[in-house]
Amino acid sequence: MTSPQVAELLAGPRVPVLLLPVGAVEPHGPHAPLGTDEMISTGMCARAAARLADDPALRVLVLPALGYGVTEFAAGFPGGVSITPETLRGLVVDVCRSLTAQGLDRIVVVNNHFEPAHVAALRAATATAGVAYLDLVRRRNAERLTEEFRSGSCHAGRYETSLILAERPDLVDQHVLPTLPEVTVDLPAAMAAGGSSFTELGMDRAYCGAPAAATADEGTSTFDTLTELLVELVREVGRG
Repeated sequence: MTSPQVAELLAGPRVPVLLLPVGAVEPHGPHAPLGTDEMISTGMCARAAARLADDPALRVLVLPALGYGVTEFAAGFPGGVSITPETLRGLVVDVCRSLTAQGLDRIVVVNNHFEPAHVAALRAATATAGVAYLDLVRRRNAERLTEEFRSGSCHAGRYETSLILAERPDLVDQHVLPTLPEVTVDLPAAMAAGGSSFTELGMDRAYCGAPAAATADEGTSTFDTLTELLVELVREVGRG
């Protein structure tokens, strides 16, 4: 959009709701791209905006994604880029406050990177900025997602790999994928018990779950559920 188009948006009859995709640059096994989390967030946002394109009351737009996050658990694997929780929190607060100062105060932060310090930073940032956060690890949301997601053994496994196969299959190493055995690690429990790295948790190839079982069809179905969760929150935010 151009600056004049944003001015028209503010003056228009439909309530603008802005979606801010957040992710991380983090190893996702030997088969999936480093930007997996941000791609899932952006894919959700694009689908929600498309689904609500003809809504007479809301105008849903997708902001440029924030692709860097807190990724300390992936330390030691090539390609990971981590920022501090303070940096992430400050960046999200600054972006949201810059928009709300212009009257664009209905914002939903959409995240698909679930390292505890990253999630905590986003919860704090959105509370400080007074904007909404689609918290997928909250029970009411997680229970609507796949069995692998609910198990916690889902980093670059069947759940995430299926989503990337649906969104960007060209970025999945299709030669390596079928060779990957299932690796079972309850990430939330292991992290709560003091685990501090993928290697320490038994994820010596930076994945857990069953990536070889992933399919594009499952990814499409999961995107439908994720999009529905986001649309429900967008409608709440739009109502104020």
